[in-house]
Amino acid sequence: MSERRTVARILHDVGLAAWFGGSLMGAVGVNGAAADVDDPRERARVANAGWARWTPINLLAIVAHLAGAARIARADKRGLVGGPASPLKTVLTAGALGATAYARLLGEELMRAGDVSISFGIRPPETTRGKLATARRHLATLQWAIPGLTGAILAISAFARESQRGVNQAQPTSVTQAPGAAPIRPPAGGTARPGTARQRTRRR
Repeated sequence: MSERRTVARILHDVGLAAWFGGSLMGAVGVNGAAADVDDPRERARVANAGWARWTPINLLAIVAHLAGAARIARADKRGLVGGPASPLKTVLTAGALGATAYARLLGEELMRAGDVSISFGIRPPETTRGKLATARRHLATLQWAIPGLTGAILAISAFARESQRGVNQAQPTSVTQAPGAAPIRPPAGGTARPGTARQRTRRR
């Protein structure tokens, strides 16, 4: 059972870290690098190519995180890990999933549009109108919303783990005895001081 919980923790943490790190790197690195391309029509192609290569890895990371989170949640309900899952963490995870899925749909729409002119990263120039302009404006927000949501999940997970560790350390530890040994009982008059038994023997 302990090994299964360890695997669940690994899937949860590694998947979430990849989800957060990949989205942040995409916003800073991929979109930032696309903004440095001289031809405005090539910028969308560069950004789309980078995100298309990352999408399968990002999907695996999300699946790993959800699988680990589901396993941990089941253990929490049985009292094997700690308290119940945080409702705030559940809401943030749902929000991150929705934002990631919506961003991917908008990205597919941009890729189908071909070489379109963009002014900075994925922000639309003033000459762009219609659905493409709306898609780029939404992507400009989602590129920072996704790492913000996943980063908040990381922070909540770390806080919950440290809180549970403090609770476990505060709990008294039981003394184990060998099989068949007599139970350990404290002296009737409290804890005996060293040398007391010897002094009583000498007096007799």
